[in-house]
Amino acid sequence: MIQVMNIMNQRTKREVSSINTISEKRLGLAVGSTFALMYIACVIIVMAVGREGVIFMFNTLFHGIDATSLIRTTMPLSSMAIGLIEIFILGWLVGATIASVYNLSSRWKE
Repeated sequence: MIQVMNIMNQRTKREVSSINTISEKRLGLAVGSTFALMYIACVIIVMAVGREGVIFMFNTLFHGIDATSLIRTTMPLSSMAIGLIEIFILGWLVGATIASVYNLSSRWKE
């Protein structure tokens, strides 16, 4: 009977400790996927509005910073694919880092 109680207490402790944690892999996937979708949306917007539209949008988004020399509206498909992979990995790392820091900080006693 005592062994059964100990096993149940161990399960309860594990369940309670997992309540205040975030899965690094899941948050990494969520943030990476969000970044990748934003990248794809950006590519579609660049194709749809053209160079002048992109310059206008970028300048208004960043409070009048002149981005004329930064904007490139032609890009090979291979560069877009590499950029998509890079932004997904970057997002995954950001999400996993946020979850890790949260999980570490939730272990500290207040």
